[in-house]
Amino acid sequence: MNKYKDLQEAAYKANMQLPKLGLVWFTFGNASAADHDQAVFAIKPSGIPYAELTPNQMVIVDFDGKVVEGALRPSSDTKTHAVLYKHWEDIGGIVHTHSTYGTAWAQAQKDIPIMGTTHADHLTVDIPCSPPMPDIMIQGDYEYKTGFQILNEFEKRGYSHLEVEMILIGNHAPFTWGETVEKAVYNSAVLEQCAHMAYLALQINPEAPRLKEALIKKHYDRKHGSDAYYGQE
Repeated sequence: MNKYKDLQEAAYKANMQLPKLGLVWFTFGNASAADHDQAVFAIKPSGIPYAELTPNQMVIVDFDGKVVEGALRPSSDTKTHAVLYKHWEDIGGIVHTHSTYGTAWAQAQKDIPIMGTTHADHLTVDIPCSPPMPDIMIQGDYEYKTGFQILNEFEKRGYSHLEVEMILIGNHAPFTWGETVEKAVYNSAVLEQCAHMAYLALQINPEAPRLKEALIKKHYDRKHGSDAYYGQE
């Protein structure tokens, strides 16, 4: 009996959602699903086209980035996922994409500004973009250091990873996470949509302001506040 079957299935389904949502092309991106009780996660194998993936190809890796089970090499971003799972024990899924608009903002080294209520339904702040990685970190264990690049940026900004479940890596691309891998996929789609809308708004009006605080608070609180009333009970 395969004790990792459910974890592999969750990771597989999440990975297959990424091309369907237009968030990845070819082999650009990966999703992983974690089991903190077993201290492992399942992640997409490196360089395998999405159309060829099967659930049992998902590689099982521990939180130190070492392969526990699987014949294929795991994603090249595995160590980044491992660092985040090891430090953030309350997340169950991570997604990395090179989605067009999110990556464009990352390449521009710019936070995605909170300009409308769609963004405010999910966050009360701009989607953060970390500075590009310093040369000394690039020359070291690059993917491992990318995990700390994310952790350090959140510490610097004083952000909670439970409230801000996404980041852009400067000159690289987006990472998102969530309580489950399904939520991490959802957050990747939200990030891309907010990036696209902010880009279009600034093309229409380069002087367009950020969303005012009263609307940010209203839209966030109605979905996430103590008296939230969005959706069904």
